[in-house]
Amino acid sequence: MHSEELMTHLKAGHRAYATAILTASPLWPPLVAKTGVDFVFIDTEHIALDRESLSWMCRTYEALGLAPLVRIASPDPVLACQTLDGGAMGIVAPYVETAEQTRALVGAVKWRPLKGQRLESFLDGKQALEPELLQYLTHRNRKHWLLVNIESQPAIENLDSILQVPGLDGVLIGPHDLSCSLGIPEQYDHPRFEAAVIDILSRARKHHLIAGNHFCEDLDLHARWAKHGENLIIRSNDLYLFSRALRNDLNRMRHLLDEPTMPENPGESLVI
Repeated sequence: MHSEELMTHLKAGHRAYATAILTASPLWPPLVAKTGVDFVFIDTEHIALDRESLSWMCRTYEALGLAPLVRIASPDPVLACQTLDGGAMGIVAPYVETAEQTRALVGAVKWRPLKGQRLESFLDGKQALEPELLQYLTHRNRKHWLLVNIESQPAIENLDSILQVPGLDGVLIGPHDLSCSLGIPEQYDHPRFEAAVIDILSRARKHHLIAGNHFCEDLDLHARWAKHGENLIIRSNDLYLFSRALRNDLNRMRHLLDEPTMPENPGESLVI
C-alpha cells in the first residue's frame, strides 16, 4: 500500500503486514513485492546503509506500492528530516522514553520545513500558525507518519504522556531491547514480558493509535499478541527468513539422500 492508503487502513484498526528489509540489492524490491507484504520496514539503526542506498530503496519500494517505514539511528529530529528527504514515508524513532522527545520528532516529521523558535513556539502552544502556512504544512506532510519505539521500562512508565502528544501516529515495540530493560533478556514467553507487551498494545489502541511489533521468534507467540490489538505486524527480516528457508530446503535434500541434517535452530537468530 502507498503511504496514505496504509495510514487510513491502520487507523481504521485493520492489520498490515511487513518484514524488515536488511538487503540493499536492486534485485530485491520486485521479489519482496511478490510476497504479499503491505509495506516494508527498513532499519538503519543496526544495519549499515548509507543515505544514497537508503534513498533509492525508499523510492523504489514506494514506486512498487509498498510504503517504506524507516527506523533511524537515534531519536534525532535532524535524522528524521534527512530520512524523509531521502524518500521515506514513515519514521520509527528508536528508544524513545519521554513526551519531550516525541514532541520534537513530531515537529520534524509533521511540520517540516518549519524549524527553530517558530516551530518550538507552535509545538508548545504559544504561537499559532497563519492559516495559509498551516494548510501548506499539513498538505506537504500528509504522507508522513511517525512511530516511536517503546523498548524500555522508563518508556512504559511514561507511555500515557507519550501517547498524548499530538501528531504521533503510533508505537512500535522493540522486543529484544524491552526484554533486556525488564531484566529478562530474550525471555519472550516470560509472564512479565508478555504483560508488558499487552499493556503497551492495549494503551496505544485505547488512544486510537497504531500498535506495532517487530518480532523474529515464535510465530504463535507473535500471533497471540496480534489478537491483543497489534495491527502493525513486522514479521522477522529478509536475511533470517532466507537462512531458515535455505536450511529447510537443504535438510530436505539431505534427508532424501539419507544424509545427516542440520539442527532446526542452529545458533542465534539475527536480532535487531
